[in-house]
Amino acid sequence: MAYKYVSKAWKRPQQSYVKDLMWHRLIDWRKQPSIVRVEKPTRLDRARGLGYKAKQGFVAARVRVRRGGLKRLRPKAGRRPKRMGTVKYKLGKSLQLVGEERVARRFPNLEVLNSYWVGEDGLFKWFEVILVDPAHPSVRSDKDINWICQKTQRGRVHRGLTSSGKKIRGLRHKGSGAEKVR
Repeated sequence: MAYKYVSKAWKRPQQSYVKDLMWHRLIDWRKQPSIVRVEKPTRLDRARGLGYKAKQGFVAARVRVRRGGLKRLRPKAGRRPKRMGTVKYKLGKSLQLVGEERVARRFPNLEVLNSYWVGEDGLFKWFEVILVDPAHPSVRSDKDINWICQKTQRGRVHRGLTSSGKKIRGLRHKGSGAEKVR
C-alpha cells in the first residue's frame, strides 16, 4: 500500500516532497564517485517493480552520467561549413544505457537486470542499476530470477538486452518493427 504513495510522489518530483529530498541528496551525490554501491534502492517501489528483491545475490548501484557533450569540436584544418561535422550529431545510446554499461564493467561478476532514474541536475543524471549475481545459490534456487543464470545471459547489457537497450533498438512495444508480409 505504501508503494502506491511513493510511486505517486516520484511521478511528479517537482510537486511533491521528493523535490526537497533530492535537493539535499544531490549535494552529497556530487561529491561521491561516479559509481557507488548502495545499501538499498532509493526508489524501492520502482526497484521492486523491475525485479529487485531484498535478498542475497541482488545488488543496487548508483551511477552518475554527464549530460550533453554531443557537440563536436570544430576541426582546425579548412573545410566548407557543411563538412565541419559539429552539429546534428545524435548519441546512439541513451544516458541510462551508458550508465548501465559502466556499472557492468565495474562489477564484472554481476549481470545487469534493469535500471531507473533517480535524479538529475544541470550537469549530471543519476540512475540506479539493479545487478544480480548469477553464481549465488539463492539466485539459482529462485524460480523467478534463475533465468539470468543461463550462459546466454552473459554480458546482456552490452548486447542491448536490458529494457533501456531494447528501447533504443525499437523493441519495447509489440507494434514496433516491420509489419508482417503475406
